[in-house]
Amino acid sequence: MDYQNILYSVEARVACIRLNRPKALNALTPELLNEVSDALDRAAADADVGAIVLTGEGRGFSSGADLIANMSNPPLDDKGQLDLGLALETTYNPLVLKMRALSKPIIAAVNGIAAGAAANIALLADLTIAARSAYFLQAFVNIGLIPDAGGTWALPRLAGPQRAMGMCLLGERLPAEQAHQWGMIWDVVDDEQLMPSAMALAGKLANGPAFAIERIKRTIHQAADNDLPEQLAMERELQRECGRTNDFAEGVSAFIQKRKANFKGR
Repeated sequence: MDYQNILYSVEARVACIRLNRPKALNALTPELLNEVSDALDRAAADADVGAIVLTGEGRGFSSGADLIANMSNPPLDDKGQLDLGLALETTYNPLVLKMRALSKPIIAAVNGIAAGAAANIALLADLTIAARSAYFLQAFVNIGLIPDAGGTWALPRLAGPQRAMGMCLLGERLPAEQAHQWGMIWDVVDDEQLMPSAMALAGKLANGPAFAIERIKRTIHQAADNDLPEQLAMERELQRECGRTNDFAEGVSAFIQKRKANFKGR
C-alpha cells in the first residue's frame, strides 16, 4: 500500500508508525485508519521488527475523528439513514482488535492532544507513554455521542468505573500527569524526551524473548475476562510452552554466567 496519511519506518528492529495529517491535527479518516491497519500487518510480517511505536506528527497525536471529512461523505445504511455504527464496524473496531491480537508489543507515544477515538486507540496500546504537555479528551459527549473505539471497555479497566464515568460524562481534558497518577499510562516524560523514551522502550522489547512477550501480552489481556482458575490454567499451559524454548535455556544460562541474554524469539 502507498501511504498518504501515515509515515512508516523501521530502525533497530522497531517499526514507527506516524499519523501524518499535521495540518488537521492528525484527525482520523477511514483512509488513515486503513493505512495504520496495513502498517500493523506489515510490521507483524517483518522478521526484522520486534516492536512498534505509534505516534503523531506535528503538534498532537490526534484530535480524533475528522468530523468535516467524515460528514462530507457520511456512512449510510441501506435506507439512506446516517449510520455511525457502520464506520465503527468496518474501520475502527477491526483496527482495535488487530492491535490487541498482534503478537508484537505496541507502544503509543502521545504528544499534544489525544481526543476521542484516538485517545482510546492510544490507551489500548500495550504501553502508553505521554509527553508532559499531552492530554487525553473523551470528547464524544460534547457532540452528543458515546465513547467508541473500545473506550467504554478500556477506561473502567484502566481508571476504575467512577473515573471512567467522569471522563466520559464531562468531556474534559485529562492531563498526562493525571492519567499517569491514575495508572492509565506507563510513563510521562518531558516533551523533548518522548520519542527517545518510546524508541528506547520499544528497542528493549524488540530484542527481548519474543515468544514469551507475545504470551505475556495474551495473558494480561485475557485476565480482564478470566476468573482466577481460568487464569491459573492459562498460565500453566503457556508457561509449559515457554519452558521448552531456546530463549528460556538462554535466559537461564545468561543468568548463571552473569551476562546479557541473547534471545532469538524461539
